[in-house]
Amino acid sequence: MFEAAELGRTTGKADYDAALPELRARLLAAQRELRGTRRPVIIVVSGVEGAGKSQVVNRLHEWLDARGLTTHAFWRDSDEETERPRYWRFWRALPARGTIGILFGSWYTQPIIDRVFGRSRRADLDRDLQRIAFFEQMLADDGAVIIKLWFHLPEKEAKRRRKKGSVFGRFARMYDRFATVSERAIRMTDTAAAPWRIVEATDARYRDLTVGRIVLEVLENLPRPAEKAAPAPASQEQTESVLDKVDLSKKISDKKYERGLEKLQAEIARLAWKAWNKRRSTVILFEGWDAAGKGGAIRRLIAPIDARLYRVISVAAPTDEERARHYLWRFWRQLPRDGAMTLYDRSWYGRVLVERVEGFARPEEWGRAYREINAFEEELVEHGIVLVKFWLHIDKAEQLRRFEERQKIAFKQHKITDEDWRNREKWDPYTLAVHDMISRTSSAIAPWTIVAANDKRLARLQVLETVANSLRPED
Repeated sequence: MFEAAELGRTTGKADYDAALPELRARLLAAQRELRGTRRPVIIVVSGVEGAGKSQVVNRLHEWLDARGLTTHAFWRDSDEETERPRYWRFWRALPARGTIGILFGSWYTQPIIDRVFGRSRRADLDRDLQRIAFFEQMLADDGAVIIKLWFHLPEKEAKRRRKKGSVFGRFARMYDRFATVSERAIRMTDTAAAPWRIVEATDARYRDLTVGRIVLEVLENLPRPAEKAAPAPASQEQTESVLDKVDLSKKISDKKYERGLEKLQAEIARLAWKAWNKRRSTVILFEGWDAAGKGGAIRRLIAPIDARLYRVISVAAPTDEERARHYLWRFWRQLPRDGAMTLYDRSWYGRVLVERVEGFARPEEWGRAYREINAFEEELVEHGIVLVKFWLHIDKAEQLRRFEERQKIAFKQHKITDEDWRNREKWDPYTLAVHDMISRTSSAIAPWTIVAANDKRLARLQVLETVANSLRPED
């Protein structure tokens, strides 16, 4: 793969100076056009150490408008990064739609280095590369344009630069090993959605012009954005749902509730501190029907926990900043540090619930979201996060009773909105969406807990018991 690049290509100063004015003018014009699109552009900068990658990044900053350009370097892991799943750092760095993000070092760096220096097996590398390919495809499906640049130096040139005092000597000494691993990485992740461009970096002028022309070609040939989604039909064919099997008739006495609540809250207070001391973080998400009691369950759950250990996030319609990125972006960036707890009042499952039913997402968008969510949750669990997922279920009659109660009681009136009544009219489509959600995203590592919530007190005890079971030491 690299042999074709070992041709000693050069560009003379006169040719470079002659080509540069038009290239820069067209780059700036294409960047201005990009601002009006819904597409982020991600430039991945990778390759042989000593190939002048930092000079290329500086050149792009010189040629492009810095107001629509950001660069993130991944070289030393911070405490914030090591205390969260590996991809947290990359999700935070993703550019907004209509802008360009340069990633100096990327999701490729650690897998390649680990394999070159024998810290991982070939199977580990292949697994990481498969995850990378899926990640890039997911971003591309959401509209991202990915430009992957691999900067190549022939072995003789790499070793010559090492002799001149390069700080990257350890890579030059293992050139063959590095080339073998890198070639495998490139072959396994060279896709239509995110193809690799190999740039010979022996001559700086040739290298820089080549990169500029690659970026220009991509910017001037951006695919058109997809059309907006149409609203979902008012009615959909209903099949048997997993919710049909939930027994909503169970009740609990006041005495048993108070005794159970006190016992469970005391245990959760202890378990939360144990998790903190063991640096084991927890993510708990609540989904359910409007008025199903999510807020009340959350209040009883956090009541005994030290406020320094948790954060509650109420998920509403996305902000402009959030809409400018992949829908999972806002959830990745809110993940807790090791030992802490984050509770989501509604979550990333909005993509396959409200966005599906209300037509905010196209069928192909919410259709692929099941796999995207499963992959997201797998990464959380791999990092050691305790993941707990609740669906609070009530029947339609109980929801109506609670809606009417909220309208009558002054301090509850803020809880009922016109949107709640509109959602109620789409009970059947939502039931179908919930069935698909639970069926397709409940797994051994991230199971759903369906809570019978017609009796609020019984539901609260089930929530607390489930969380306590999840936090209890495995031994």
